[in-house]
Amino acid sequence: MRIINLTKGDENNYAQKAEKTRRVDMSKEQSKLVIASTTSTQNSGLFDILIPAYEKSSRYDVKVEVIAVGTGKAIRIAKKGGADLLFVHDPFREEKFVTEGYGVNRRAVMHNDFVVLGPTKDPAGVKSAKSVIDAFELIAESGSPFVYFVSRGDDSGTNVKELDIWDDAGANPKGKGWYFETGNKMGDTLLVANQKAAYALCDRATFLNYERKLDVKILFEGDPILKNQYSVIAVNPERFPDARYREAMDFIAFVTSPEGQRRIAGYRKHGVNLFYPDTAPSVLAKKK
Repeated sequence: MRIINLTKGDENNYAQKAEKTRRVDMSKEQSKLVIASTTSTQNSGLFDILIPAYEKSSRYDVKVEVIAVGTGKAIRIAKKGGADLLFVHDPFREEKFVTEGYGVNRRAVMHNDFVVLGPTKDPAGVKSAKSVIDAFELIAESGSPFVYFVSRGDDSGTNVKELDIWDDAGANPKGKGWYFETGNKMGDTLLVANQKAAYALCDRATFLNYERKLDVKILFEGDPILKNQYSVIAVNPERFPDARYREAMDFIAFVTSPEGQRRIAGYRKHGVNLFYPDTAPSVLAKKK
């Protein structure tokens, strides 16, 4: 497995290079499956468990290359033919990707949830919130000089979810002195939020993987709005004939199989599941 972290604006260059490389690799015996993925599957550590298991069990001699970026960038890379498969968490944009003919065979794989993090002193009083919308309203209306919010600001699935919540709360935080955008992946954004003793929206898996490095804690959780659904989508081979469709479907078959779902269910930090399997939820009960 190879992980690639792209900097801002690099998706165009990578997509062009990946398409050329794929044409060359087609003649080689070993194949390369390029997955454009949200960073949370990498930051959580799940790919370190899941992908080697897939490479070992696959009927093909395949090596996986992961482009770890926000969901928005991942989709743009796939639309340019720079990936064979998407592993992302933005249902609306996933459906649009398929409807527009870029992807096929979308499958739900797993879910977890988002949580609102913040300093233990909780100057905005988020712990008293009745809903996540209420929590965001408290942050926006606090007026305290000690209240800050750190956003990914990178068009990722997490960033889109955060902006949707601000919209539902009737607040526009952009340009406010208490609102900061990192333009970076979740792990790096968490570290900035920690340095500033700020609030942040984070997927639970990444938080649990970074928890021992952080002073910020979970202050709000459990709202149904915060469900975080992950899906896989194969790039449409009719649109991109050089795409590794066979390998993409092989990977989809693995992660949705009882074995792949057991791997997902078995990945825990501090005794807590980071993800919950969707195609074979019964494997979770067997793990307990």
